[in-house]
Amino acid sequence: MTSVLKPDICVIGAGSAGLSVAAAAAAFGVDVVLVEQAKMGGDCLNSGCVPSKALLASAKAAAAEAAGKKVGVDLGPVGVDFARANDHVHAVIAAIAPHDSEERFEGLGVTVLKEHARFTAPDRVLAGETEIRARRFVVATGSRAAVPPISGLDTVPYLTNETLFDLRQAPEHLIVIGGGPIGMEMAQAHRRLGSRVTVLEAQKALGKDDPELAAVVIDALRAEGVTILEDTKVAGVEKTGSGVSVTTETADGGRNSVEGSHLLVATGRTPTVDGLDLEKAGVAYDRRGIKVDRGLRTGNRRIYAIGDVTGGLQFTHVAGYHAGLVIRSILFRLPAKENRDLIPWVTYTSPELGHVGLTEAEARSRYGDRIKVLQADYAGNDRAQAEGKTTGRLKLIAGPGGRLIGADIVGTQAGEIVNLLSLAISQKLTMKALAGFVAPYPTLGELVRRAAISYYSEAPKNPWVRRVVQFLRFFG
Repeated sequence: MTSVLKPDICVIGAGSAGLSVAAAAAAFGVDVVLVEQAKMGGDCLNSGCVPSKALLASAKAAAAEAAGKKVGVDLGPVGVDFARANDHVHAVIAAIAPHDSEERFEGLGVTVLKEHARFTAPDRVLAGETEIRARRFVVATGSRAAVPPISGLDTVPYLTNETLFDLRQAPEHLIVIGGGPIGMEMAQAHRRLGSRVTVLEAQKALGKDDPELAAVVIDALRAEGVTILEDTKVAGVEKTGSGVSVTTETADGGRNSVEGSHLLVATGRTPTVDGLDLEKAGVAYDRRGIKVDRGLRTGNRRIYAIGDVTGGLQFTHVAGYHAGLVIRSILFRLPAKENRDLIPWVTYTSPELGHVGLTEAEARSRYGDRIKVLQADYAGNDRAQAEGKTTGRLKLIAGPGGRLIGADIVGTQAGEIVNLLSLAISQKLTMKALAGFVAPYPTLGELVRRAAISYYSEAPKNPWVRRVVQFLRFFG
């Protein structure tokens, strides 16, 4: 017999997006059913952000010897225990898991069903033996690792982010297909933890970021011994006695091969829509994800889609942002529209690479010559000098009226500085505001103020300004 539930909201997917909607709705006393067939916490907790940043922490500790010598501290030989680094990864997951657990959400008043969900009608979902008839549905099924159609790939063992963190021994030679954020982060982490690493990128590594600043990261990884081959397509893969061989093709048609012990496929993400039977609900989608309007509604007004499954910017913080918009719309009937100009992102290599707002190219396309690009180098910052971390640069993009419309930064703690800049963009702050705030000395945050002050660098040369200054002198 099929049981029937009639909640106000049915959320499909217990990753970051779905959990945020369920928790917020339950806090307002709304009846919520949450359906998840796999692990609570989704990709971010189990195979994405959390384990990757935990492994990066181990890698940073392994690299501490070189950093120590630069400031006069010789730590001696550094030993790497890859299995213990893996233990750290899983300990961090275990520490966070209770926050995302079925027990916690049941305690919040959410009905959790550990089942596969599929639509049977525009207003109905079947989860196991339970039919759910909700006022609103929120699809938050996330994404999974994209696997490109490479000849021979299906005949060799390969890793994705979903299996990488099960390794207990450092790969002898890790070949990474894909030079995006995931590929570059994991390349540096494994190099620091004792592996040889080769990255194969069909176009430009870190191609979505400012080219000048991305080059700083690429140079840093190469200096650490990571081989990065750009404009290099993967033509085929085959198994060898000791691992895998990857045949590559360069832009000029040259063919080469790279042999390694392990292969990591890091070529992006693909939205998880399989088995949802979205057609029965009148929801349009394609391989890039579920189609939504700016309010994150599908063609079926009862159904929203949020997070990675929409095929937009695939970050955990975007999932949380989407959840807030949907709660605003469903519970309070307030207008809510996604604004991607506000979304920051950070690649957690060393040095870190961060961005928020418009890129320089986007800003020039939108505003032409009415923008100014302002810069401040880490080498000119006293805190960076004191800590021996002077490699880096901040770029602010000032639009009409001096409003901050974009920012890029490479360097230590770039992600923390992007926090401030993300707030500034969301509140439409100008260079006047950024030049006028008081930063404690010495901090890296002074980079923001230094760059903003340069917006006014031509003022002392302005003859009208000089005349005003001279005039005011007569008043004592």
